[in-house]
Amino acid sequence: MSEVIKNRYDFVVLFDVENGNPNGDPDSGNMPRVDAETQFGLITDVCLKRKIRNYVELVKEDTTGYRIYVKDHAVLNKNDEEAYAALSIPPDKVAEQKKKDADLDLKIRDWMCKNFFDIRTFGAVMTSFVKNKLNCGQVRGPVQIGFARSVEPVVPQEITITRVAITTEKDAEKKNNEMGTKYIIPYGLYRCEGFVSANLARKTTGFTEDDLSLLWDAIYNMFENDHSAARGKMAVRKLIIFKHDSELGNAPAHKLFDLVKVSRTGSDSDSPARVFSDYEIMIDKDHLPNGVSVTVRD
Repeated sequence: MSEVIKNRYDFVVLFDVENGNPNGDPDSGNMPRVDAETQFGLITDVCLKRKIRNYVELVKEDTTGYRIYVKDHAVLNKNDEEAYAALSIPPDKVAEQKKKDADLDLKIRDWMCKNFFDIRTFGAVMTSFVKNKLNCGQVRGPVQIGFARSVEPVVPQEITITRVAITTEKDAEKKNNEMGTKYIIPYGLYRCEGFVSANLARKTTGFTEDDLSLLWDAIYNMFENDHSAARGKMAVRKLIIFKHDSELGNAPAHKLFDLVKVSRTGSDSDSPARVFSDYEIMIDKDHLPNGVSVTVRD
């Protein structure tokens, strides 16, 4: 692998959804998540990390060091057992081993970080709450992503749909189709902000320059292999990356995020937005702090 990153990064992702449900809330009948007080749309960090994990698993399948720890139907203790086996640690004799090796916990943690991309990136809680089960520790990852929030309020719509096929023969005697519903947002532009800590990469997970390059690719392409009827058309429109000249950073993240302005274009700005061209994205590069540079992928 390449060297561990030495620079701090902050980033802004702008993506949109058209006639889809970007992140349903199971507590509200899978309705798109919204801020109840403002009606701005919300998408959880967990949802976005899932897209990133899926992309990495797709492009790095069977590549050493790029496995995914948290994925569909994963039995986490099975992954934990691999670390113990690789380090020749009998799970029932961990206490004895720790008396002989004070660095045992770090060795287990480092093995997990080395082999699983998402642990190396986002961190993980690798402890079991079941007595006498495996414990690979907890890792705080260098990459953190916040909730995505729509630029303007959104209006979820409930759409009635029909299915011409019938579930059972008994149903066929009573009806010739079945009714259902789905939620969509006609259009919404979302903004997400994130952080990459070189300090945590060096101290804990060993997140590398190659990992960082893969992360940018995964964010930029996170919807390209995740299309479905439920989510409609989703696309990343801009990935704005602020790079600091130092490990700890040269400016507060919020000041960099404030340099990215999203506004409506044209004279018809009072009507609901329906396409990305209804917005204008401006980056105030003239006020970039010293020691910070910016790149844009669009």
